[in-house]
Amino acid sequence: MEKINEKIQLSKQKLKDLPFRKIAPNIVTLLALCAGVTSIRYSIQEDWTKAVLCVFLAAFFDLLDGRVARMLKGSTKFGAELDSLSDCVSFGVAPAIMIFQWTMYDLPKFGWFFCLLLCVGMAMRLARFNTMLEDEPMPKYWDHFFVGVPAPAAAALVMMPIMISFNFPEYDWLLRSNAFCATLLVIVTLLMISRIPTFSTKKLRVPTCIMMPLMLLVVLFASFIITQPWLTLGIVTALYALSIPVGVLVFLRVKKDFEA
Repeated sequence: MEKINEKIQLSKQKLKDLPFRKIAPNIVTLLALCAGVTSIRYSIQEDWTKAVLCVFLAAFFDLLDGRVARMLKGSTKFGAELDSLSDCVSFGVAPAIMIFQWTMYDLPKFGWFFCLLLCVGMAMRLARFNTMLEDEPMPKYWDHFFVGVPAPAAAALVMMPIMISFNFPEYDWLLRSNAFCATLLVIVTLLMISRIPTFSTKKLRVPTCIMMPLMLLVVLFASFIITQPWLTLGIVTALYALSIPVGVLVFLRVKKDFEA
């Protein structure tokens, strides 16, 4: 009985003295969730600029919470589960409602089916990611690759027609086409749940010799974001889509060298 009482007192003490470094990443994750839910609100109001902006804001917070957790050594199982739920809403539900309100409502019954497909695919991807954390570590040649398209990138691919339409409204007949958007939703969903390797920058190391050119490219990118934000983001998203087959070829070469 004494040992049980000691354990109860220790658990109570832990709850009273929870360090801030354990809470900080969860606060950032909740900010991402708030941005994703706010995007749904703007989609219902048909304020597309703010709706897209909120999803990118959620992606920024999603990128930040992992960095904060690693920097403060505050990673917890609760935080991992909260992050997955936030990603499902911000990058699955919010883009699906956005694309439905933008164009897919014109396709009776089937329009909502394709949007549901994106949400289900996002949930399946995040569930697989959580189970992979408990499995054996991935082989070394997976260090610079994701398994499938990550959640924020998938959301950006779905929103790409909307971003391009901001600068090229004369192509709305194509960008708002039900056939085009339905095909895009199916392809993005398949890419999410597939095991196709895609580039990851988590463990990327930059040689010092290209540091200065890289900084100049960052400045150039920032200037384009300020002057032509949606066109720049649309082009970057399109370039990411083109990088997927390149990533597969690079992965096969790295895997072959590793096994040799």
